[in-house]
Amino acid sequence: MKKSLRDPGFHLGTWLSLGSPVITEVAALCGFDWLLIDLEHGAVGESSLFPALQATRGTDVNIIVRVGAPHGDLIQRVLDWGADGIMVPHIDNADTAQAVVKKLRFPPHGTRGYSRSIRALNYGCKPLDDVEVKRQAQPIFMAQIESVAAVKQAEAIAAVDGVDTLFVGPADLNFDIKANNDTLTFNDALQMVATVAKKNGKQAGILNRDEADVETLHAQGYGVQAIDSDLAILRARYQELVKRFAREGE
Repeated sequence: MKKSLRDPGFHLGTWLSLGSPVITEVAALCGFDWLLIDLEHGAVGESSLFPALQATRGTDVNIIVRVGAPHGDLIQRVLDWGADGIMVPHIDNADTAQAVVKKLRFPPHGTRGYSRSIRALNYGCKPLDDVEVKRQAQPIFMAQIESVAAVKQAEAIAAVDGVDTLFVGPADLNFDIKANNDTLTFNDALQMVATVAKKNGKQAGILNRDEADVETLHAQGYGVQAIDSDLAILRARYQELVKRFAREGE
């Protein structure tokens, strides 16, 4: 049974940006609580997303897909194909968050279309149990906080019914803080987001590039962490091998 990402506690994830069903399958079998498949900046296209989702069948991992923009047709396809939820970048205010929630929920709470023959409903071959029916009706929504404006509106975003996680994009947020010469520091922003998430009964999440920061971020309130990515892990290991052995044959 999948661990609910809405529950308190630590939820270990990792980032998948290469679009490989094999890497996705390996990661899904390794015991992560959740995986993020990146359609925004990754090498993942819609044609490779479907087999990547298929590769996770039979595992207990939650699959979250980051879409590049909150387009209703894309969100519907991602969910119809079997993702447990979505991550949407640049959620800067509550109105944007509410608009996304409507696109990922069925009527009367939203505008998502319904089909009984989609992969998420076992192509109509096998009925879902009550837990899966609820999961389909209420997909996970991770709203990315990536700007000074979003940090300042974080409490209003967290208050939106249907937002489950305020997920900090550290690279974009750092860039925006510096670009705007804002007096807000990155660490202050992290604390503000974690505080309002907890206050509203929501999770705070972050992409963590340094495993040495796991405990510090968790203590700060970041219970949903994606630690490193498939690309970074492969790159680091390849570079290590080359550094150690490239001159062995000379």
